[in-house]
Amino acid sequence: MQYTNINEINWALLIIFAVAMYLISPRLRPEHRGNQFFSAQNAKGQDVGLLLLTSSLLISWIFAKSIQNAADLGQSFGAPGGAAYAVYWLAFIVAGVVIYQIRGQGFISLHDFLNSRFGRNALWLFSLILLFRLWNEIWSNTIVVAQFFGEKGTREFYMASWAVTALVLFYALKSGLRSSIITDLIQMALAAVLLVIILGFVLPATDVKQIVASGEWTMAGCVDLILVALIQIWSYPFHDPVMTDRGFITKRSVMLKAFLLAGLFGVLFIFLFSFVGIYNRVEGIGGNSTINTAMQFGLPLLILMNMIMLTSAASTIDSTFSSTGKLVAIDLFPGVRIDKVKLARLTMIVLAILGNLMVHANPAILSATTVSGTMVIGLTPIFIFNRWEKAGKVSYYASVGVGLIFGLLLAAKNIPFTIGDGKYGTLLWANVVGVSMSIVVYVVAAYVWPSKAVRELRNVNEVTA
Repeated sequence: MQYTNINEINWALLIIFAVAMYLISPRLRPEHRGNQFFSAQNAKGQDVGLLLLTSSLLISWIFAKSIQNAADLGQSFGAPGGAAYAVYWLAFIVAGVVIYQIRGQGFISLHDFLNSRFGRNALWLFSLILLFRLWNEIWSNTIVVAQFFGEKGTREFYMASWAVTALVLFYALKSGLRSSIITDLIQMALAAVLLVIILGFVLPATDVKQIVASGEWTMAGCVDLILVALIQIWSYPFHDPVMTDRGFITKRSVMLKAFLLAGLFGVLFIFLFSFVGIYNRVEGIGGNSTINTAMQFGLPLLILMNMIMLTSAASTIDSTFSSTGKLVAIDLFPGVRIDKVKLARLTMIVLAILGNLMVHANPAILSATTVSGTMVIGLTPIFIFNRWEKAGKVSYYASVGVGLIFGLLLAAKNIPFTIGDGKYGTLLWANVVGVSMSIVVYVVAAYVWPSKAVRELRNVNEVTA
């Protein structure tokens, strides 16, 4: 089924959406300019509350690529596929607890924690990993929205990709993280309404029990990816400043509540959206799990599907811009004598260009999660054992290095081993072995080459003995 006017409608929605978000974004006040742009405080210098923070966490992590992946996995594997992707949202609970512990030790950011424990070079390595992640977020989300404007590789597809990036940048530059937080509340409400409407089309058209019972709970049926997700949630959130930056902008107790709520609602949202792909599987529709399913119900649902993709993509991309600006202007170059907001805005523009150039390489969107998630498994012991001061620089570099090696081997398809007979058996093997090795080298190195603070304490004890 073809709709001759769908592109005109999509372009109109995109432009109206961007203009609306710009108008909603508050202007910076001179007296609170930096705190608004980097810490999302309001014009009176007040911190973000529970509702705003929970909404922002949820929608900024409900990426367009995420709901597309959830639908794709539901289409391929049924309910186990949807569950596999939903498990990643338990990362909120892990991150919330760990950040609560880190803040309880007096640290004001993950960078502050790493710099204090492992040194400035450790901070830089971590930041390079974050920049890779943030770069991934641009292309992996614009691809999903652009496919509603044209087939991959077409002129319309590329035009839409650049337009989405530019129009989100248009309002993100206005007030940084404050823009992101305020627009996130509207975008989360819109996404929730759209999900209910979309399910209102899909669920009555089939047997709900058949959707829930679809697929097989075996290693070949996507249980292997569920196990991968259960491993990666212990490291995955810490390489995503879109999430972790929000852990330091309000009271510690409010932060923890928001992260716990975001985890629970995120699992539910993603699993429910996977029903779109499961319906496609059950009914034998085939093709693109979201677009082709929507086309079965006509133009209205196709437009709604585009809107939820646009909403989720924009919320992630604007957060990516603000996090990148903060990373460069505040975390990496705190001593540079230049206007911090201007530096952040320049960084955001550069990221928009570099991030969208990747679209032309036709990458797979799921790889932005699985491969990058494997590359950072070495962060697991660093943050989970955050109170253990015995670990020093050698522990840090050894653990991170193991994760990077396994991630690169996986990306190059140079791992010949597998666990089970499923599609993600090699990925599971890489994560099981990689995490195990990271923890072992982290602990062993801590005893062989303990941190400077522990060595100094040991020397003092020997002198006084």
